[in-house]
Amino acid sequence: MLTLKLINERTEWVIKGLEKKHFSGAKEAIENVLATDKKRREAQTQLDINLSESKKLAAQIGALMKQGKKEEAESIKTEVARLKDTNKALQEAMDRAQQELTTLLCAIPNIPYDIVPEGNGAEDNVVVKMGGMETELPKDALPHWELAKKYNLIDFDLGVKITGAGFPVYRGKGARLQRALINFFLDEARKSGYEEIMPPTVVNEASGYGTGQLPDKEGQMYHCNLDDFYLIPTAEVPVTNIYRDVILDEKDLPVKNCAYTQCFRREAGSYGKDVRGLNRLHEFSKVELVRIDKPEHSEQSHQEMLAHVEGLLQKLELPYRILRLCGGDMSFTSSICYDFEVYSEAQKRWLEVSSVSNFDTYQANRLKCRYRRTEDKKTELCHTLNGSALALPRIVAAIMENNQTPEGIRVPKCLVPYCGFEMLDDQPC
Repeated sequence: MLTLKLINERTEWVIKGLEKKHFSGAKEAIENVLATDKKRREAQTQLDINLSESKKLAAQIGALMKQGKKEEAESIKTEVARLKDTNKALQEAMDRAQQELTTLLCAIPNIPYDIVPEGNGAEDNVVVKMGGMETELPKDALPHWELAKKYNLIDFDLGVKITGAGFPVYRGKGARLQRALINFFLDEARKSGYEEIMPPTVVNEASGYGTGQLPDKEGQMYHCNLDDFYLIPTAEVPVTNIYRDVILDEKDLPVKNCAYTQCFRREAGSYGKDVRGLNRLHEFSKVELVRIDKPEHSEQSHQEMLAHVEGLLQKLELPYRILRLCGGDMSFTSSICYDFEVYSEAQKRWLEVSSVSNFDTYQANRLKCRYRRTEDKKTELCHTLNGSALALPRIVAAIMENNQTPEGIRVPKCLVPYCGFEMLDDQPC
């Protein structure tokens, strides 16, 4: 969350940044923060004055008693008792203001970097690069949900029977393709210096708060009411929370972690043709990259993560593009975000497969994730970054649709050693 120091020092800049992110009522929100902080500081000032006065008066009581001035001593005791009651009320007012202040700050999103384009939605995002080979498909090309049925790779109806819509069942070569992609992505991350983590897929409220999913996205998360746990929407949540309340040594930065997990999203309000098949699921597999870095190196870390994801798409032989998201299309916690999309020739549309974000100090401030500088031993907030490398459903959809042939679906060369076969078809594994 934003710091009071930043808001006090650069109020106009903060408001302008929030408006760039299309945060409605930015000015009013900042005014409420400043007004609440003023109440807290006024109560603190009066409390400090009263405590100082109480200390002075208490010192007088003993002296007056020794001098036999009992009435004066009792009068001062009464005044000290009155101040004590006043101080209790002031402390309660301070605590209320602090709690209100924290709530207000938590509801304010991160401020985008200057390079983030203006805009309100996806139509205002900027394409910064395109790559990969165009695909030529046969005239009778099928979308992936029909290919999945034709070759018995994914059973969407069985998923509905077992759980509900958005929970597909992978089988045979379809299941092996999933496992191949997961292992391929993890191996590529390991080659790039990432330490693999296998975290829990349920987290507590503090973890959701630390990375900014709470209180922003509680409506999109599956909640285990009895235990007050949340199913993770991404491995970013448990992996980044490893560093909650941690002070890292500067020499150990950047921290580079990767993790494969199942991810769970309610996707409330999603409907229509864009959610068919694997396009939008409630449960899916994903490999995530997480970095913790010092501020002066985080931009380089971000570029390295972007290059890593682009390298994966090149090896998968998929047509792709990279977009710099506009302020209105970025997540609550991002300072800057790039999306990767692959082109589905059969659906004639782009499919998002990764978001790579730099959160600056926004998450670290919530997490109290700091590092100790080698030179002067002072502590500073870290920068946190994360990116999908990669989310599987739409990658699988693009592989199936773009590589279909009359004989079956060609498996990208980089995956053949992991799959153990070269074609996705209805032949036994």
